[in-house]
Amino acid sequence: MFNADENFEKLGLNLPPVPTPLGVYKPCLIDGKYLYLSGHGPVQDDKSLIIGRIGKDMDQEAGKLAARQVGLTMLSTIKANLGSLNKVKRVIKVLGMVNCLPEFERHPYIINGCSELFSAVWGKDNGVGTRSAVGFGSLPDNIPVEIEAIFELND
Repeated sequence: MFNADENFEKLGLNLPPVPTPLGVYKPCLIDGKYLYLSGHGPVQDDKSLIIGRIGKDMDQEAGKLAARQVGLTMLSTIKANLGSLNKVKRVIKVLGMVNCLPEFERHPYIINGCSELFSAVWGKDNGVGTRSAVGFGSLPDNIPVEIEAIFELND
């Protein structure tokens, strides 16, 4: 049987603290067999955010690492609310928003930082869903990446 919690442990990565909403919204919502995660930013272990615009303040490699950090933050929210990553059956949809200069065109490369993490946790079949990766002129608090996602839950 596939074990997402064990797969995550093998990666040797840390889950950052669970973010608390700074607005009027729920970080996650379960509707039937689906889990919806609101947009998450790159929370670090000390609760601070990674800040900067890709193409100006950081290069695409740092942006990809920021997207991975967003993925870790999302995993932290899942684990805190569901108790286990094993309760997620598969990734349905990921929307990745990249704070970048207008000339920047490698949005999918940046969001791969999160998608590769999800693939490592839930496997290539269940960890990869549909996805959009788009550029924005700004994001809240000047974070480089914000990601939201929909997951299917196990019965």
